[in-house]
Amino acid sequence: MTHWFHRNPLKATAPVSFNLYGVASSPAANKICNDLRTTRARLLDMFTDATCTPEIMKKSSDEYFALIQGFILPLDGTTQENKLRFIQNFKWTDTLQGNIASAQQDAVFELVSMAFNVAVWYSKFASRLAGKENITEDEAKDVHKSLKIAAGIFKTLKETHIPRLITPAEKGRDLEPRVIDTYIVQSQAEAQEVTIARAIELKHNASLIAALSFETANFYQKADHTLNTLDPECSSKWKKYLQLKQHFYMAYAHCYHGQTLLAGDKCGEAIRSLQEAEKFYSRAEALCKEYRQMKGPGSTAKPSEQLFFKKLGTFIKNTLEKCQRENSFIYFHKVPAETPALELKASYGLAEPTPFELPPLSAQCTPEVYATFDLTKGPKEDKAKAKHDEEIKPVKEPDLKPQKDTGCVVS
Repeated sequence: MTHWFHRNPLKATAPVSFNLYGVASSPAANKICNDLRTTRARLLDMFTDATCTPEIMKKSSDEYFALIQGFILPLDGTTQENKLRFIQNFKWTDTLQGNIASAQQDAVFELVSMAFNVAVWYSKFASRLAGKENITEDEAKDVHKSLKIAAGIFKTLKETHIPRLITPAEKGRDLEPRVIDTYIVQSQAEAQEVTIARAIELKHNASLIAALSFETANFYQKADHTLNTLDPECSSKWKKYLQLKQHFYMAYAHCYHGQTLLAGDKCGEAIRSLQEAEKFYSRAEALCKEYRQMKGPGSTAKPSEQLFFKKLGTFIKNTLEKCQRENSFIYFHKVPAETPALELKASYGLAEPTPFELPPLSAQCTPEVYATFDLTKGPKEDKAKAKHDEEIKPVKEPDLKPQKDTGCVVS
């Protein structure tokens, strides 16, 4: 399902040399600085390497995070702030704000910004893998797993690491609650899409598919509403994607609920539920067109061109016609004016974020080596240099050609 998911761009960052000159006054301290520079550069390269796998990404990110924690965790046997936390300036763009960077002289800002990008990478990896022709069951599981990992990283950053920042995130920036909450919920919703596709493929119970679709639609609605107070210039396109997905899965929910009602000999209610599915599907089609015309950050998904999308329209039409035939020959039920309520709760298949844990502190970062970083021997980087409004070139992401769409998430 190439072009099924909307993706905002990766965050871009300015190079960091970690040249602490006289401050790093031992060979071991200098080695930590050199390794920070090389592991950071390697990790940044992985974000744009089309051959990078989750295993490589985890190894590369763990190597850097293990070292950068040496600038964050207390290493002198006290609970005082690490003396190196505020020694280096870091600059990062935001996924919704173009090339204008935020800057903070804070290693925690670097940690959360880099980890945020790792989460975005996992979501993009899932999108690319889902776009493969004839995707296998194991690959579909990797899509599902990657989206849950992304959700878990976003969630852990929000709950554990972002609150440690001295300077709070500005409105509309990636690290502020509305934006990161939307990323969490979208990742969960997309993971559930994989579950729904799998359930449909294996012809699971219609009531389970209806419940999962309803829960997923609610996730998309929640994500959309979370962005309501954000500047429309940077969020309108993203919101439109969330709205079209909400209507698409509401159409699924009403369609499969209609099947459940028909199986329970409630043909009139089944017809009404399927009529509602038609309305939601038509609105989803209209939202797809509106979304494609929107300007704003991110790649443009093309859901209405996918077989998975088109198949639902045909399925709703055929199921409704079947119900109407059954009603005219067998049931003779009155079609109610009110749509049957979707009082559905999925017992299975809900996607929970995978808990994210940082790797252990690097073995290089010992109290003895920490003591050889002497802040009196070299000035800290001038905080006046930590400017906003500095432009950083956007990340050049791999241009992957769409593959033939088979209409399936799993085969």
